[in-house]
Amino acid sequence: MAKPITHIARTPVTEKERQDQAVESVMEVLGQNADGIQETIKLLQELHKSGILGALNAAVEAKEEIAKIVVGQVGRPPVTNMINNAMAAAGELTAMNPETTKKLMSGLAKGLQKAEEGIRAEAAIGIFDLIKALRDPDVNRAVAFGINLLKGVGEGLKD
Repeated sequence: MAKPITHIARTPVTEKERQDQAVESVMEVLGQNADGIQETIKLLQELHKSGILGALNAAVEAKEEIAKIVVGQVGRPPVTNMINNAMAAAGELTAMNPETTKKLMSGLAKGLQKAEEGIRAEAAIGIFDLIKALRDPDVNRAVAFGINLLKGVGEGLKD
């Protein structure tokens, strides 16, 4: 009767065989993802040609210095004031009716266009022209809006 096998001798894998297996594995992945890898290479080439890749590499290499500058700048009072103002403005914008904001922005764009046309015309406006303009429903609507806006701002400034 034969002796039972109690120990299996494994052949040691050499460093060269390990590297060959790794290269074979990488080649298999490359073959499976050829299109994506080619697109990635094209992207890297474009980033390199435009100088963006070099700038990104420099930024990554200088990350500690950049972080110090950013932290130093963010701590300055003008920057913190700007951040606080932006947050306050964003908070107020969330309370506004989007349709009203859209109307206002549209009216502002049209108003700027009309103002530009008026500047090009170089027409002088007298007191009677102002009185006549107030009879125009569009002008009257804008003046009423402005007066109500000023009233609201004044009320807000009381608080």
